[in-house]
Amino acid sequence: MGVSGVGKTTIGGAVAAALGWRFVDADDYHPAANVAKMAAGVALQDEDRWPWLDALNTELVQAERRGESVILACSALKQRYRERLVAGLRAWRIVHLHGAFDVIEARLRERRHRYMPASLLASQFATLEAPQDAIVVDVSLPAERSVAQIVETLKQTGA
Repeated sequence: MGVSGVGKTTIGGAVAAALGWRFVDADDYHPAANVAKMAAGVALQDEDRWPWLDALNTELVQAERRGESVILACSALKQRYRERLVAGLRAWRIVHLHGAFDVIEARLRERRHRYMPASLLASQFATLEAPQDAIVVDVSLPAERSVAQIVETLKQTGA
C-alpha cells in the first residue's frame, strides 16, 4: 500500500514473482466512473471507493479459500480502507511503501499512468494514514533491495 508513484505495481509484481504468488493490481478493479474522475483530476470520495474495495476483498477471500497466496497492490491509504480489504481473511500482511513527497512527485512527473495525474499526489499524502503494524519500506532504496527486504520479512513471518 501507499500513495501513487511509490512502486506498488513494480515492487508488488516482483515480490509476487519471487514468492511464486499471484499478483493483483487494484487499479484493474476500479469501475469506469472512478477512472473518469481520477483522469479528470478529481480525487475519489469514500462513496466511490467502497464498491471497489469490496470487489478487492471478494477477490482476496476467494483466493484464500482456494489456498492461493496473493500480492495485492492497492493504495489503501486509510485504516478503514485496509480493514475493509482484509475483512474475513485469516492471514494477511500490510506492506507500506513510503517516500518523501518530492521523491514521489518526481517519479510521477516522469511516468504516464493511464488515469492517475501527478496533481492528485498532494491529496493522497493528505489522506494517508500510516498503518501501525506493517512492513515499512523506504522506496528511495533501489527496487531490488525493497523487494528483497519484503520477501525476507514475509518468509521470516511465515507468510
